[in-house]
Order: sequence, then structure tokens, then C-alpha cells
Amino acid sequence: MNNLIIYAGTVVGTLIVGSVLGYYTRQTIARKQSGTIEAKLTKLISQAKDEAKETLISAKEKANKVLEQIKGQERDRQRQLTKMEERLVDREQNLDQKNSQLEKDFSNLKLKVQKVKKIKEQLTELRQDQLKKLEKIANLSQEQAKKELLEKTEEEHQQILLERVQQLEKQGQEEFKLKAQKIIALAIQRYAASQASEITSTSVSLPSDDLKGRVIGKEGRNIKTLEKLTGVEILVDDTPGAIIVSGFDPIRRQIAKMALEKLLLDGRIQPARIEETVEKAQEEIGEKISEAGEAAVYDVSIVGLNPQLIKILGRLRFRTSYGQNVLLHSVEVAHLAGAIAFELGADAELAKKAGLLHDIGKAVDHEIQGSHVEIGRKILKKFGVDEKVIEAMQSHHEEYPYESLESIIIQTADAISGSRPGARKDTLEAYLKRLKELENVANSFKGVEKSYAIQAGREIRVFVHPEKVDDFAAYKLAKDIAEQIHQELRYPGEIKVNVIREVKAIEYAR
Repeated sequence: MNNLIIYAGTVVGTLIVGSVLGYYTRQTIARKQSGTIEAKLTKLISQAKDEAKETLISAKEKANKVLEQIKGQERDRQRQLTKMEERLVDREQNLDQKNSQLEKDFSNLKLKVQKVKKIKEQLTELRQDQLKKLEKIANLSQEQAKKELLEKTEEEHQQILLERVQQLEKQGQEEFKLKAQKIIALAIQRYAASQASEITSTSVSLPSDDLKGRVIGKEGRNIKTLEKLTGVEILVDDTPGAIIVSGFDPIRRQIAKMALEKLLLDGRIQPARIEETVEKAQEEIGEKISEAGEAAVYDVSIVGLNPQLIKILGRLRFRTSYGQNVLLHSVEVAHLAGAIAFELGADAELAKKAGLLHDIGKAVDHEIQGSHVEIGRKILKKFGVDEKVIEAMQSHHEEYPYESLESIIIQTADAISGSRPGARKDTLEAYLKRLKELENVANSFKGVEKSYAIQAGREIRVFVHPEKVDDFAAYKLAKDIAEQIHQELRYPGEIKVNVIREVKAIEYAR
């Protein structure tokens, strides 16, 4: 056993000694052979270590430089912050000083305001005391003294003012008046068409009163059918030889009238026949409306109007205003406006178109709420009529300001057509009432002796007491009367106020 252990130990020792000897032998051989791998690796490792040392040293130097730069920047920022803090502190101190000064100034201003108020109150009291003393001395109140001063000044300068007013009125007045009369007369001569005043008839003549029963029908079925189809009211009363057609729509009244005339002529009056006749009357009235509109446009020589607009224009054939047919009135206004515009150098074509369409709103004013001017503007805008035409037609009743010379021309032509003798007629009661109202307005002024309304209410002559109203006051009285008539009364066209002051000097030779 001991031999075995010794043997094993000998083997192990021999191996160890062999390994050590082999290692040193290998190292010796490796050192001798410098081109071996180990030598190369050793050399590379040595070079890498040297390079790493140099890189580390260079990195440390760069880091130190960056750190120094950052520290320098930090010091600069710190100095800037310190300066800014110092500036803010200075500003706060300045603001505090200014605020304190403002408070002092505001307090001083309050004291000054109070002093000014006191001084003003004292001045007012002194002025009132002085006025009272002056009133006691003069035995006149302030209002009386002011009135007396104004009256005295007016008396002193009255003649100068009167002469100046007369001079201004005479300058160019006669020339303008003659020129205006010439233009209007020329326009009327160019269009000298006669036009009788008319009222759309709403009565249907009967050959015999026996036909009234047939119109009514059994249990009123005929008349009920006719009223239902036409939308009007048929009045069959004791009026001999006539049946009355009543309704707001002039077109419906005309359809009912035409249908009744056809039924009476045919003699067959029954619901089926009535329905057929009303349909035919509606077709005929539509054709008449279109023909009337086209004839009016052709008469005035206007092109480019929408066909639907022409048809609406034709509805005016069955519309009257104070007994004057509105379509014929529109044609007349168009011709007059064109002639006046030509003489004045305005746009004659525009004036003619605006004159023809100025009352188109009356074609549907019984169906739509609003004045016929406003309705007409909406219709013309809907059909794309030129804005200049709308501006010219919208001012003929002064509801809108005058936008152009043509708008004044349209109003003038409308007044000529509506106010010329025979164009329109009003009821006797309304006529007499208007004349009486005119005279009452004139008689309500002081100094008026008597007044007369003449020229069918187009002129009022006012006679004054010469000892109460002087020449200057007569001018003022005419303006005041005209202004009150304009405010209180409604009338077509214009009314001339003529104040007459007559002085008679009488002496006898003995």
C-alpha cells in the first residue's frame, strides 16, 4: 500500500515537473521566435494600452475644457441675473415713487375741483343776483328783454332781409320756370294721347229680370257654383236689369263678369255649364292679360323684360286708381318720363322702363301686404331688373330718397299723368272734404282774412290783413301753411299756397 502511494506520488511529481519544464521550454522557444502569434498579440496589447492611455488623457483634457466653459457661462448668467434683479429693484422703487406722486396729484386735483365748483356756484349766485337787480332796474324779465331785443333787431333789419330774400328768389327763378314749363309742355305734346277716366265695371246687365231666377238656380245651386269657382260674391237684388259682382280681386271680378255674360247669352245656366264657362273665361282673361302687357311693352319700345314680368304688368289692365286705368297711366308715365329725360340729357331708356314699371306693385297689392312701391321693388328684384331702374321707380311717392336724376323725372311724370285735367276723378264727398280741409288749415293762422281753394284743390289763395301781416311775414306765412298742409293732409301731386297782401290808399280831392 505504501509502495502504491509512493509510486503514485512519483508519477504525479514527474508530471508536474514535466509540465513546468514544457512550459518554460515553450516560452523560451516563443521568445526566440518573434514572429509567432503570442508575440504579435503581446505587441498589439501593448499598443492598445498605450493608445487607451493617450485617449483617456485627451478625453480628460477635453472634459476639463468643457467644464471650464460651462463654469464661465454659468458665471456670466449669474452676473446677468444679478444685473436684472438690480434693474427690477430700481423699477419697483421708481414705480412706488410715481404712484405716491400720483396719489398726491389726485388729492390736489380733488381739492382744485371742489374749489372750482364752489367758485362756479358763487358766480351763478352773483349772476342771478345781478340779473334780479337788472330786472328791478329795467322793470323787465330776462325773457321779456330777450324778446324785445329780438323784435327790435328784426324791425331794424327786416327790410334788408326782405330785399335779400326777394333778390335770391328772383335770381334764375323766371329762367328755370320757363325752361321747366317748356320741357313739360314739349313732353306732353309728344304724348298727347287722350285718356278717359274709368272704373272697372262690376255690374252685369240683364235683358230681363226673369233671368235672375235662372242665375240663382234651384235652391241657389247656380249662384253658389259660380261664387265658388270665381271667388267673388254675386249680388242679385232688386236693382232692375243688373246683377252686381263684388270682390277684392279685379281679375276675379272680370272673370265672373265674362262668365255671366256668356251664360246669359247662351241661356243654358247649370253647374256643369257654369264650370265649363268659367274655365273658358279664365283662359280668355289670361290671354287678355298677356296681350295687354305685350302691347304696353311694344308701345313704349322696351325689350329684354321677363315674360312673366310682362304678364304681371298686363294685370294692371284691370286695375284702376281714382278712376284712372293703371296700365294706361303707366304707359303714359313712361312716354312722359322718356321725353323729359331726353330734354334734360338723362338716360331716356332707363326713365321709360322705370316709368312703365313704377306701379307694377298695384297688380298684386290686394294679395300681398305692404305698399305698392315696396311690393313693386320685390317683384323687380325677383325678375332681375337693373338696380338703376328700381332706384328710379321707388321714389315716386317719396318713400325712398332720390338716388338719381331719373328718379326725380319719374315722380314728375307720375304727377303730370295723375293730376292733369280729366285723368282721375274722386267722389264728390271726398272732393268737397279736401277743399274744406285746405281752407280750414289756412284760416287757422293769425292774420288771415279769408281763403279760397281753387284749381280742384291744387291751389289755395290766402288773403291777409295788411295791417297785421307785413311783406316779410307773408313769405313766412306761406311757408308755414304749406308745411302744415304737408303734415296734416293727404293729397296727390302738390298744392300751391298763394298768400296775397293788398294795401289800398284812398284819398278824396275836394
